[in-house]
Amino acid sequence: METKKRLSKVLAAAGIASRRESEELIFAGKVKVNGAVVLLPQTLVSAEKDEILFENKPISGEEKKLYFLLNKPKGYICSNARVGTKKIVKDLFGEISERLFTVGRLDRETTGLLIVTNDGHFANKVIHPSSNITKEYLVKTRQEPFHEQLLQISKGVDIEGDWVKPVKVTKVRKGTLKVVLREGKKREVRLLVGQTGLEILELKRIRIGALLLGEIPEGSYREMSEAEKQALFS
Repeated sequence: METKKRLSKVLAAAGIASRRESEELIFAGKVKVNGAVVLLPQTLVSAEKDEILFENKPISGEEKKLYFLLNKPKGYICSNARVGTKKIVKDLFGEISERLFTVGRLDRETTGLLIVTNDGHFANKVIHPSSNITKEYLVKTRQEPFHEQLLQISKGVDIEGDWVKPVKVTKVRKGTLKVVLREGKKREVRLLVGQTGLEILELKRIRIGALLLGEIPEGSYREMSEAEKQALFS
């Protein structure tokens, strides 16, 4: 008996986007199955027997899975949808034809460690709260932070109705902080630090779980090892 899979899972396996982003593409009416627009991500389909189109182009079968660690430079957007002439992270992988996407996001002005892949299942597992993966940021500020400001950052801030509280906040040298978080809210570090009146000069992510940015040059990437993939969830 043939086993069908959820449409969103089939799209993710084909490297269209992460599972979550695939659901958004389906909701937006960009996916057709056997000639009809399908708006429900849970629709069961056969990748072999059904004609599945994304933006009126047939999707391929399951792609070879790729996993990279990137040191994102300033000025790049973590999206596959280009706005005008703005640069996107995929531009840094010009020689790779597979449809890559970032696992989570860094805002345009933030630099540092990003996981980039075409494996939607892996991406979904990394960002899911149950994986309990922390992220560490290095923050350089124009002013010298006072002890009271560090305490204020440690207490957290309301972001879109959710209270975001860091795991740890430490001062490492003059005008430089380290902030460790579990959440994945938009611009969370900037909001945490900004509430104190401190002006951020540089913001860099230096760790995701057990993975360190290390000596990857800015704008460059390297493949993740199997050991590194396993270490994320250990």
